[in-house]
Amino acid sequence: MRSVLFVPGDKPRALEKAAGLGADAIILDLEDAVAPERKSEARANARTAIPGFRAEDLYTVLRIAEPASSELGADIETAAAASPDAVLIAKIETPDQLSAVRKRLDDAGYAGPVWAMIETPLGVMNVEAIARQARLHSLEALVTGSNDLAEGLRLPENDQRRQTLTPYLSRLVLAARAMGLTVLDAVYNAYRDEAGFEAEARQGRILGFDGKTLIHPSQICPVHRAYTPSEAEQAWAQTVVDAFADPANAGKGAVPVEGRMVEHMHLRAARLVLAAAHTKE
Repeated sequence: MRSVLFVPGDKPRALEKAAGLGADAIILDLEDAVAPERKSEARANARTAIPGFRAEDLYTVLRIAEPASSELGADIETAAAASPDAVLIAKIETPDQLSAVRKRLDDAGYAGPVWAMIETPLGVMNVEAIARQARLHSLEALVTGSNDLAEGLRLPENDQRRQTLTPYLSRLVLAARAMGLTVLDAVYNAYRDEAGFEAEARQGRILGFDGKTLIHPSQICPVHRAYTPSEAEQAWAQTVVDAFADPANAGKGAVPVEGRMVEHMHLRAARLVLAAAHTKE
């Protein structure tokens, strides 16, 4: 889940290209990216496209309307008919909202996992309680919506991310890690600014995100680079693995590696680094 690309449901050409772009997953969007007068068209496209994506082993998520929207019922019917790998619910703010939408999905015949989009101050404030509902409601991922969050917080446009949003983003990562969920960083709107995008993606990795949501195919390769461990990280990880594999260290809880003591938690982290380094481009 390094790269999760939003694809508007009312753009047939974009849907045709999506499977061959190399993203780890796509979010077929029925919400913000689709104008109200084109919602029906987007739902029809979703019913056609999603089975094809799944046949090509492309992990496909359907983003549906927020809990209070009049469009939610039709979106839920589309999810039940198309059977995506997951359903992303927009603007989840409370555990009760998650529970209510989950029930409507179940009643409509969709039994798969759900993702929750956290994109408002209230949603961030309640994210721990929302994440605690994961097992009960088959919640598998939290997705950051920083554009709406910045608006809700009344942040200035300039450099919102580095100066002001980091504490709020960290709460999502903390909640996700505590409950064993995937957590995805927000989109970067300036899709022609590759350097700025990659810098933000690297910052997201440092904060603990699993990957980043994208708005343009050109962002796929840069985010893969950002989430690939550096050569120095890989070398250190391999040294740790080799140290624990040394017969002289058999049964030890901690071993010396290049002047520092490392424990089994470091070994687990090292294995994750090596696994990430060998993920396909």
